[in-house]
Amino acid sequence: MNKKPIVLVVMDGVGINSSDYGNAVSNAYTPTLDSLFLNSPNTQICAHGTAVGLPSDDDMGNSEVGHNALGCGQVYSQGAKLVNESIENKKIFESDTWHKLVETAVDHSMHFIGLLSDGNVHSHIKHLKALVAQAKVEKISKVYLHVLLDGRDVPATSGLIYLEDINAFINEVNSDDFTVQIASGGGRMAITMDRYQANWSMVEKGWHTHVLGNGRQFDTAVQAVETFRAELGCDDQDLPAFVIAKDGVAVGTINDGDAVVLTNFRGDRAIEISKAFDEANFDQFDRVRFPKTVYAGMLQYDGDLQIPTNYLVTPPAIKNTLSEYLVAQNVKSYAISETQKFGHMTYFWNGNNSSKFSDELENWVEVTSDVVPFEQRPWMKAAEVTDLLVEAIEAKEFDFLRVNYPNGDMVGHTGNYAATIVGVETVDLMLARVLKACDKADAICLITADHGNADEMYEKAKKADSPIKPKTAHTLNKVPFIIYNADVQIKDGDFGLSNVAKTVSDLMHLEGNSSWDESLIK
Repeated sequence: MNKKPIVLVVMDGVGINSSDYGNAVSNAYTPTLDSLFLNSPNTQICAHGTAVGLPSDDDMGNSEVGHNALGCGQVYSQGAKLVNESIENKKIFESDTWHKLVETAVDHSMHFIGLLSDGNVHSHIKHLKALVAQAKVEKISKVYLHVLLDGRDVPATSGLIYLEDINAFINEVNSDDFTVQIASGGGRMAITMDRYQANWSMVEKGWHTHVLGNGRQFDTAVQAVETFRAELGCDDQDLPAFVIAKDGVAVGTINDGDAVVLTNFRGDRAIEISKAFDEANFDQFDRVRFPKTVYAGMLQYDGDLQIPTNYLVTPPAIKNTLSEYLVAQNVKSYAISETQKFGHMTYFWNGNNSSKFSDELENWVEVTSDVVPFEQRPWMKAAEVTDLLVEAIEAKEFDFLRVNYPNGDMVGHTGNYAATIVGVETVDLMLARVLKACDKADAICLITADHGNADEMYEKAKKADSPIKPKTAHTLNKVPFIIYNADVQIKDGDFGLSNVAKTVSDLMHLEGNSSWDESLIK
């Protein structure tokens, strides 16, 4: 094995964007990164979509799947693919969350909220059918559907097709002791499915519609759609909220003891309604009534913020990780981050494994994060993390060291552009210290990111005079991959985070695992 240690730096949330508009990466003062791009082998790699196992390249990456891919050298199914597999192998119904939902719903009701289409971007109607069918198996007597009409990922006025489909399914499964009803609904761009905190009133309307049963009443969802189309001429996505009622009373309000599942698997338009159900101290709007429910998402939509607490589909079973391989080769490793990303550099990096493969060969160091809003202290614990990392590099006790700097992501999530500039500049300052330590220890340094965030802090303006709106979500931009202090060439081609593991083993002159994706170096 090459005696040069390898140091891998993950600049969390630092992507590459050709536009300077709201770009806290390109507009920050980053002399260290600038020098690396000019003088060291580098390329751009993909950290979102199919490159990290998500359904399509329109899907944002995230820290969980990003560190899975970095740490295991392979692409595992995530998002829709993962839900499909979980339903097929029945693991979704063996989960603790499903059992918890069933336990409460048996004596009350189960509610499913979600986008009703087969667009497969946010949801799929077949997932809803599978959940409802299993609810019948579990002997739950009352199920209510709160349907959001699509018209964006499917034809603009195809909603009646999906309503006809789900109504036919309802007629098939309904029986004397099992009743499914559509309880409420509306267009996805009118209620419930806001994203990036752009319009909380959408979520408030959804809450009033689904939970409280307040809104214009109809006998059926089909009647509601046909009426609104005749009156307003609108597409499905813009349909106003509707409530299904009998004798003037909403048929399916959400009450204490009920179980609620959000059937969307994509996170961006699922986070806000999840917060409304999950947070006791929620303050974005007056919920009027906050029922004590068991609430779950199809997946966990934000692993950083743990939204929601309960979710149905667990992360994939990952095998043949880089850590496992290095332990087998008697390679000593070191992982460090502050609390905000410590789990990503350990649990997610090691293939969703909370334990080490070797207590002797793996050293994990956590620096406790400050409990303050990130925009108030955008440097976070970068200096303390770097102090320890530099000490470990210069001690020459470890063959592979990895670090995550959360600043670009965690500060970026606040939407505070000025603070995120400071966060990115902090990472650049710390990177200079790491490179200096690598020089001293004759170590190779690899620099990358798990996804973008700080590189796009403003929503794209629809008009020249539109007010600037903060963007707090991850981006679809590629991320840098830089090699410092190694005489190598980077291959041409389309690469992603999963190509990093084999690159590490190549730089160590180790064979690597045969299941890994190819190396980035020639």
